[in-house]
Amino acid sequence: MSHASSSRLLLTPEQITQKVKRIAYEIYERNFDQDSLLIAGVLDRGYYLAERICQELDHISHFSAEKNTLSLVEVSIQKFTEQQTQVSFNVPEAAFAEQSIILVDDVLNTGRTLAYCLSPFLKQPIKKIEIAVLVNRSHIQFPVMASYTGLELATTLQEHIEVVFDNESEGVFLR
Repeated sequence: MSHASSSRLLLTPEQITQKVKRIAYEIYERNFDQDSLLIAGVLDRGYYLAERICQELDHISHFSAEKNTLSLVEVSIQKFTEQQTQVSFNVPEAAFAEQSIILVDDVLNTGRTLAYCLSPFLKQPIKKIEIAVLVNRSHIQFPVMASYTGLELATTLQEHIEVVFDNESEGVFLR
């Protein structure tokens, strides 16, 4: 994927790796007393970021998929209209009960996507839910706040943040 000269590189692959490590350490610091963690990534790029956070948590903490103390869940969101949105998961929603949950997405723009994603979790008796994003644009229109952020960035509404997770051109770009 090529990026036109109108794109500006905000985070290199190395910087993304640093941000992921820092987010994972912060998650561990705030959740070290928990028995388990459920990391829920919004498809596609939020899920990839969630995978990377899980890999890092597996290295630095007592949370581990092998020990059944670290779970990774896919969050799929279908937007039919502004008012009609469907959220689904690759596990039964009952699996969220009594869990400490970290909801992960690549970019927090207005908060709309994450607000819709939160709703199904709140139907279960969860311990707590926090949000992790790689980039927070601070254009919040919904009452959603990131607990963990890789990069805080003030942008105009006309600008676009593009997060690319592939081997050839990984990075965060401003267009």
